[in-house]
Amino acid sequence: MDKIVRVDMTQKEIKVQALPPVYEGLGGRALTSKVVCEELSPSCHPLGRRNKIVVATGLFAGTPLTCSGRLSIGAKSPLTGGIKESNVGGTAGTKLARIGIKAIIIEGKPQDDTLYFLKLDKNNCELIPVAEYYKAGNYQLAKQLRKIYGEQIGVMSIGPAGELELAAAGIAVTSVEGSPSSYAARGGLGAVLGSKKIKAIIIDDAGSKIEAQFHDKKEFIRISKEFSRKLIEAKRVLTKYGTAIEICENNLLGCLPTRNYRTGAFEGAERIGGEAMNDLLKRRRGKSGVACMPGCVIRCSNIYNDENYQYLTSALEYETIVMLGSNLGIDDLDAIAEMDRLCDDFGLDTIEVGGAIGVAMEAGLLDFGDAKAAIELLKEIPKGSPLGRILGNGVEITGKVFGVRRIPSVKGQGMAGYDPRAMKGVGVTYMSSPMGADHTAACVIPGRTGFDPNKKYNVLKPDGQAQLSLEVQIIVAVLDAMGLCFFVGPNIETLNTLVSLHRAKYGSEITFEDLVSLGKEILKGEREFNCGAGIAPVHHLPDFFEEEPLPPHNSIFDVSYQEVADKFLSIV
Repeated sequence: MDKIVRVDMTQKEIKVQALPPVYEGLGGRALTSKVVCEELSPSCHPLGRRNKIVVATGLFAGTPLTCSGRLSIGAKSPLTGGIKESNVGGTAGTKLARIGIKAIIIEGKPQDDTLYFLKLDKNNCELIPVAEYYKAGNYQLAKQLRKIYGEQIGVMSIGPAGELELAAAGIAVTSVEGSPSSYAARGGLGAVLGSKKIKAIIIDDAGSKIEAQFHDKKEFIRISKEFSRKLIEAKRVLTKYGTAIEICENNLLGCLPTRNYRTGAFEGAERIGGEAMNDLLKRRRGKSGVACMPGCVIRCSNIYNDENYQYLTSALEYETIVMLGSNLGIDDLDAIAEMDRLCDDFGLDTIEVGGAIGVAMEAGLLDFGDAKAAIELLKEIPKGSPLGRILGNGVEITGKVFGVRRIPSVKGQGMAGYDPRAMKGVGVTYMSSPMGADHTAACVIPGRTGFDPNKKYNVLKPDGQAQLSLEVQIIVAVLDAMGLCFFVGPNIETLNTLVSLHRAKYGSEITFEDLVSLGKEILKGEREFNCGAGIAPVHHLPDFFEEEPLPPHNSIFDVSYQEVADKFLSIV
């Protein structure tokens, strides 16, 4: 039986209940957004008692299906002021499924400043006061918890940034190796968890005998094996080099954010790209081809060691390298890795913080390319100093405080590692996603085709980008609901596979059209919540993207606002 754990932090009460009928058949983002839309007032304060934070596993959690252990975490965002779903790998999703928990809903707000652990196992759910861990970093915390409760546990935690309720705070989830390096990073949900005074959620699945149930297990495993075989073959480059392989590719495409989006190409790209990092990992006895969650066959993560062959950080990925690298004019992988480690430990979104430091450089607080100064600036955030609080509240706040007009954000959230003047479908996603400037909502990179695999798109041309982004957003919403990593491929082939898997697991008669309808319903509900919060469905990009030609292609963002608005308002 799927269970929901409701935690009332005002009364310090926990209730475990069966999944209500209204939530039957929902998982991941479909469930988190449904709860947020139905149980929250859109006008509530993101850090107040009326906000809730929802953690939900996908529909295939706990099964042998590869890449299906991701979690959705939802709430009203302190960064955007609208609805937010932040998606994360790691071990927590699989472990929650193993103890029969479909979702956790944390509501209310304590009257004092006592911090708590929420510990979940096969028999009990309890709140444990933990004042001694105040301001503890995620690395120290994960190490101590694994020592106390056993190395088999999964941990979701916040660092000092979450305790300070900073809008760039994320939620760390322990990886297969036990490091707090998988992140529900975007949207400031670490601040929401911090406002509830939850320092960590501990998931102990030791001794649990709960197994996934299937309508046709043999068929489910057959489809899963074929799906894995195709992914292993198709993702070999990603397995070898990780997502950093995109850096040199996007540098050639001219969409690599450089020095606060001044240009789309970085002269130091090769020094921070996938090939350079892979060589460095080999020399330092690091590791590529690492799975961030159990059973993943893509294995795009890595373990990065310092010059003394000691562990420094994990999952040094494209977005982090770009936003803390080329975006700041920094071409030193060790400096970028150190900043990544600090962000993981402090509990910060590397995209948002990289964007904020870029804006601070624009304001003249430090020079582009000054890695040492960037590291020292980053260290201000967990101190809670005035400067640290400004940066820790993200790109837009940093720009406003320092009088910078060149602020790369939409709906209050900093842009990711794709300049929309040269990757125009991503620009449409920034404009139209209910999540703000979040590439994970629909990363419209070369090769994406939406619902028509025969259709070709030029990322530098505006033609068809609004329709393509909408289609990919629909597909990604479905993947999020199923608990799958979007690296499996946001395309119709994947959706058709999910139809067959859903039938084998649940005995349903679900169709391709049903999944498309599910994706549309998720987006529609999120859009309506945002409208209730006073947030328009579609925003313009900052003016400079439409006015300043981007070297080296000298392109501007020229997708029609009206075309984008018409497409996204057509979801009725």
